[in-house]
Amino acid sequence: MARFGMVIDTTRCVGCMDCVVACKTENDVPEGFCRDWITTEVKGEFPEVQMEIRSERCNHCDNPPCVYCCPTGASHVEEFGQTVQVTPEVCIGCKACLAACPYDARFINPKGYADKCTFCLHRVKEGLEPACVSVCPTQCMHFGDLDDPNSEVSRLIKSRDNHTLLPEAGTNPRIFFLT
Repeated sequence: MARFGMVIDTTRCVGCMDCVVACKTENDVPEGFCRDWITTEVKGEFPEVQMEIRSERCNHCDNPPCVYCCPTGASHVEEFGQTVQVTPEVCIGCKACLAACPYDARFINPKGYADKCTFCLHRVKEGLEPACVSVCPTQCMHFGDLDDPNSEVSRLIKSRDNHTLLPEAGTNPRIFFLT
């Protein structure tokens, strides 16, 4: 069984926001909200300054606190791809999952349910890439099965220095940033 994840090459990301627009369009994300976003982080002091541009979203964690705290089971791990998903019809909009997520990757949709990145599972089930990956002009985003040692994402993680966000949170995120 697949365990989907994403690898983002921060040396190639230019912060163009094509991924954000593609996600909003593909998933009909309401105005004023987004399921993914661009973050710029600057480290160091002149003249030794480094900038990292990242496309961020739900990390589809292996240890997802948003799932454990959901009182209705609306937040759950989907069997297909082992991704973290939300069933809108079951969500009561209590915001427990928003408080539990250390990545601020969720919002309450104006229709009253918790919303977030789904890795475009509806597209992946049809053999397509997530919308964000499919439009990236620098091809810095890669999607695939982390448990398949021959997948592109697994090979990239093994071959390059990388990091995850907030590893100290213990969530075991599945978005890896190549440096």
